[in-house]
Amino acid sequence: RALFLIKFAFHAALWYTGKSVFIGKEEPTPMQKRLTQGPVMPTMLRFAVPMILGDLLQQCYNIADTLVVGRFIGTNALAAVGSAFTLMTFLTSILLGLAMGSGTVFSIKFGQKDDTGLREGVLAAFVLLAIVTAVLTGAVYLGFEGIIWFLRLPAEIAPLMRTYLKIVFAGLAAIFLYNYFASLLRALGNSMVPLLFLALSAGLNIALDLWFVCGLGRGVGGAAEATVIAQYVSGVGISVYTWVRFPLVRQAAHSKFKANRMKEIAGFSALTCIQQSIMNLGILAVQGLVNSFGTVVMAAFAAAVKIDAFAYLPVQDFGNAFSIFIAQNYGARQPERIKKGIRTAVITSLSFGLLLSILVCLFAAPLMSLFIDASETAVIAEGVRYLHIEGAFYFAVGGLFLLYGLYRALAKPGMSVVLTIISLGTRVALAYTLSAIPSIGVVGIWWSVPIGWFLADALGVIYYILKVNNKDFTATT
Repeated sequence: RALFLIKFAFHAALWYTGKSVFIGKEEPTPMQKRLTQGPVMPTMLRFAVPMILGDLLQQCYNIADTLVVGRFIGTNALAAVGSAFTLMTFLTSILLGLAMGSGTVFSIKFGQKDDTGLREGVLAAFVLLAIVTAVLTGAVYLGFEGIIWFLRLPAEIAPLMRTYLKIVFAGLAAIFLYNYFASLLRALGNSMVPLLFLALSAGLNIALDLWFVCGLGRGVGGAAEATVIAQYVSGVGISVYTWVRFPLVRQAAHSKFKANRMKEIAGFSALTCIQQSIMNLGILAVQGLVNSFGTVVMAAFAAAVKIDAFAYLPVQDFGNAFSIFIAQNYGARQPERIKKGIRTAVITSLSFGLLLSILVCLFAAPLMSLFIDASETAVIAEGVRYLHIEGAFYFAVGGLFLLYGLYRALAKPGMSVVLTIISLGTRVALAYTLSAIPSIGVVGIWWSVPIGWFLADALGVIYYILKVNNKDFTATT
């Protein structure tokens, strides 16, 4: 059945591009889309919607684990998988940051119609991400016990966490493959194919979760196995598809490796990687603080943070789509289109963020009940309190993701790092300070997040007004 699903997704992706293709035959021109033409709002939304749907599906990997584990194994297992999710998000952010930075370079080269630079960049980025993935995989297994210690896990949680992590760490290579090729395709204006492969793997993950955990009784280890298998389906599947359908990739594989391209890719990617890593390192530091409040708070946080991430993921992905739109137009030297795109994106993101806030605040308790049995009233109550605080301010984080994407696309990734440091630095400092006050306690951790968002937003907007607005938005490289 798995082979049938892989074959189905592969041919569905081929159908989407317009023609049926078989290995060994001449390929037609692949579907690419320049975001430098057409009406701004429809162009941006058509590109953004598949990205949003794709990453919502990607969230289903761990959400499926959390839901199945919480419902069929228990609160301790839920707390373990929730803490593992925070750690894996941090590790994934390193690879995601490198892929996003590489995608920015691809988008600029594509906008400039620099085919040689694009081919050389594709090869250099693949080599860079492959090396980082190998180093990261070795590091997490060698430092396994140190990671367990850092997370400050209660004694009853640690064995479950060990079982889950030892398996799920094996999926880092699959995460690299998927994010690299997805970033490449999106940079070329193709956001649909990554969605198709994620739809396949998300469905497979849910089916395997139920089979391994409920049917075979494999516990948290079975949930981890389901996730890793699904990740490899999407990672290997999109790799094969891109190799077959896009001659650019085969040409890049046979082109000469150039150190200057590696330096260029690393320059963009390193700062984006640092930004993503700092963001998730701060979250990981807060996870350790949350764990010190006991299993009830851990379980509440584990469920609520999934709802939280799922809720504001659309504005995050809209910010990433906006970044690619800006980068292509930056490379194509279209400053007026960039300015119009900024105005359109701000209105769209803020409006959608407000809608998300209303929905999450209204339905916080039913959403928590999806993950937690109704008898666990203390866990549900703490999760609802978290969502009522954070959920009221999704418009603020939506604005922050737009600022990240804008400065990354305008070849100012250092400013994205600064905004991340402000946001996460504030969050960590306030979380530890406020939670230490007995009359505030764990609520101080929840309030530290929106405060960090607002401070970073304010700095990003001020910098734009003083240093960026009214400048000539044209790429010089």
